[in-house]
Amino acid sequence: MLDPLFAWAGRWKARLEAARLERRWQHLRDLGMQIGNDVLLPASTWIDTSHCFLIRIEDHVGFGENCQILAHDAQMDEFLDAARIGRVWIRESSHIGAGTVVLPGVEIGPRTMVGSNSVVTRSLPPNTVCAGNPAEVITSLDDYLERHRKRIEERPTFPYDRYDIRRLTPERRAELIAAVADGVAYITGGRSAELRGEGGSHRTPSSEEGDR
Repeated sequence: MLDPLFAWAGRWKARLEAARLERRWQHLRDLGMQIGNDVLLPASTWIDTSHCFLIRIEDHVGFGENCQILAHDAQMDEFLDAARIGRVWIRESSHIGAGTVVLPGVEIGPRTMVGSNSVVTRSLPPNTVCAGNPAEVITSLDDYLERHRKRIEERPTFPYDRYDIRRLTPERRAELIAAVADGVAYITGGRSAELRGEGGSHRTPSSEEGDR
């Protein structure tokens, strides 16, 4: 009897969290922020709400947990009686790692990946992988993806529809632990599941979905 009860509670919790997220996205849009379709914008992402009308996030962008996006900087105000403002433009299919801080006046992407805990102080070019404080280019996106394609062929892989964290049994968890004992492994098919509406993360809907 406990398992169905926990499952029911989990579904309701997920629905409530999704509703809160959607209300937040709409509030930011009402304040003038531009947020595209299929954007992963967690509740933990801190947004400079006072100047969010200067922030634009295009389609298919993703953020890890605890990122910060700033569009103004008032640190110098005491000394110069002036605060700096700047546009933040995160272009299509860019992905920002957990804990990253994005400062005013920068453009990221398109198709740029930013490593966790980076500080983006200046614009980052398209089709690159960047990281650091300040964030800078480490490699091209093509080279990065090719390295992982080769590793996917060499290392253990597990299908998302069976090994997503919501579906893990003790046995499957043990399989994953064993697989990473001597290196990395890969969960495959997660993005395909997202596109089918079966993924675990809640993303901004497409305009067609929003009109339904």
